[in-house]
Amino acid sequence: ELHVTFTSPLLADDPDLLSRPVSYLSLKAEPLDSELHKVVAYIDMTGEWAVNHPHEHVTWNHERAHGLHVLSFRSEHQRILQEAGDHRRIEWGTSYLALAEVVGSAIIGDIDHCRDGFARRGTLTADGLKPPPRKAGYNSDAVAAVMLPLSTTPTTVLIGYDDEWSVELMGQRLRPWWRRQADTDPLAMLAEAESDATDVQARCARFDAQLRSHAERVGGLGYADLLALSWRQAIAAHKLAVGPDGRMLFFSKENFSNGCIATVDVTYPSAPMFLLFNPDLLRAMLDPVLDYCASPDWPHPFPAHDLGTYPLANGQTYRDFQIKRGPNENIVETQMPVEEAGNMLVLVAALTRADGHAAYAALHWPLLRQWADYLVQTGFDPGEQLCTDDFSGALGHNVNLSAKAIMGIGSFAQLAAALGHTDVAARYRAVAEQFSAQWLDRAKDGAGTRLAFDRVGSWSLKYNLVWDRLLSLDLYSAAELRREQAFYRQKANLYGVPLDDRGTLTKPEWMLWAACLTNEPGMLMDFTDRILRYANETPNRVPLADLYLTESGRQIGFQARSVVGGLFVALLADAWQV
Repeated sequence: ELHVTFTSPLLADDPDLLSRPVSYLSLKAEPLDSELHKVVAYIDMTGEWAVNHPHEHVTWNHERAHGLHVLSFRSEHQRILQEAGDHRRIEWGTSYLALAEVVGSAIIGDIDHCRDGFARRGTLTADGLKPPPRKAGYNSDAVAAVMLPLSTTPTTVLIGYDDEWSVELMGQRLRPWWRRQADTDPLAMLAEAESDATDVQARCARFDAQLRSHAERVGGLGYADLLALSWRQAIAAHKLAVGPDGRMLFFSKENFSNGCIATVDVTYPSAPMFLLFNPDLLRAMLDPVLDYCASPDWPHPFPAHDLGTYPLANGQTYRDFQIKRGPNENIVETQMPVEEAGNMLVLVAALTRADGHAAYAALHWPLLRQWADYLVQTGFDPGEQLCTDDFSGALGHNVNLSAKAIMGIGSFAQLAAALGHTDVAARYRAVAEQFSAQWLDRAKDGAGTRLAFDRVGSWSLKYNLVWDRLLSLDLYSAAELRREQAFYRQKANLYGVPLDDRGTLTKPEWMLWAACLTNEPGMLMDFTDRILRYANETPNRVPLADLYLTESGRQIGFQARSVVGGLFVALLADAWQV
């Protein structure tokens, strides 16, 4: 039996390890007949790791350093931070395949000669290798190849990528966090990763067990499976970099959507996981957005939607862009004013709850008050604008968006109270209470609440209200929230509850937020089971998608996105004892 373990040590409480760009591939062979056997494994890597397209050319190297064989590929043309967008692969920096010299042998060779030589003779060969630069892919050229004998004790190979420069922030290139020291040596980094491989893998195993135990206690076996499926995806859709002033900055990429960087309404759904496991990572997401919104480059009374297109964080992508949706309709801006104002206020309040003090809010108080005032003026009954579910188009009188504004105002009142601004807290709290009462009066429609205030008979998931529970805002009674949840049960399809009455689309993180409006374990388990059924039965075999049809299980676009961090909402509620 061949046992192969892939480990990416994405431990949120250890930013240095989280940032170190090395994964472990560990192999061992277990005899099934209790006899001794000679077992040798072959692993290779192509230059495709280092380019955007397979036809691009790479160079390569084989070094011996720190007791390691280090095989590497680099793109011939190091186009550092030259392009931005979705569906792109990195085309600068160096990819690595490495192993201890005492463990096995290594070579750069021709792909066909190497594979055939191992299969036929159990050897590595450089025969047929043409000089660099050569095409990276199409099974035509060089591979980094290693060969290692196996036993019942795991043997580990390192896979790494040193991007050297990670992100451009307002015109300035940023190093990855692990490279923040000027004398950083990538080969020494690989050696360090090799030397502590056993300890790191053990730490990862302990964390996995702890996460599973917590999730099973809160939401059952299915919830544990769902969170195990989501953990690496939620973290990996970010880059941890060092800012110009030495701060840790954590940039999301809006994968399989439009490729935006540091998107506020992508940070918002992912927040529960980071609030629970390392609030500093959420702070590192908010810092560059707050800096940008406080600068002269941002003229609006509401927050930015994003900082650009990954990996270029040089200003909001859509800040000067407008769309016209029809020949007889008004021009609608692609901003999300109420959405992002509510998001930022809620996120700062949540970070304050996690920190146990309001120092972060005090640091950004003028901006926070500006955004709260904006919500007071415009948030209760928003005009036609986009919300985070922008795939559904702009919508006027959006009831769920109104709920977000109410959560934002309530969050600001809570921050004001934490900072000792008693009069300010009372004033904004009164507004939030007034709005929540009016919201119920205008939104309730039979057993549920409307999609839009002016749409009789409509309905939608009011996932934004989960912060009423998480932050103990208590703007809505438990009875009203239970009534709302009971309505969702009536609308469930095979793979989940749709977002609203306009179709069968759903997002899994919003489903679980709706399930957590109150402490309702039965609903959490039911919704989790439907999401897992989707993940197992969908015809689209891709990294976990967060937008799909609840009747067919067919994916609609989004995949491999950080928003699945929102699935940890029930763990956060449990940890915060709300």
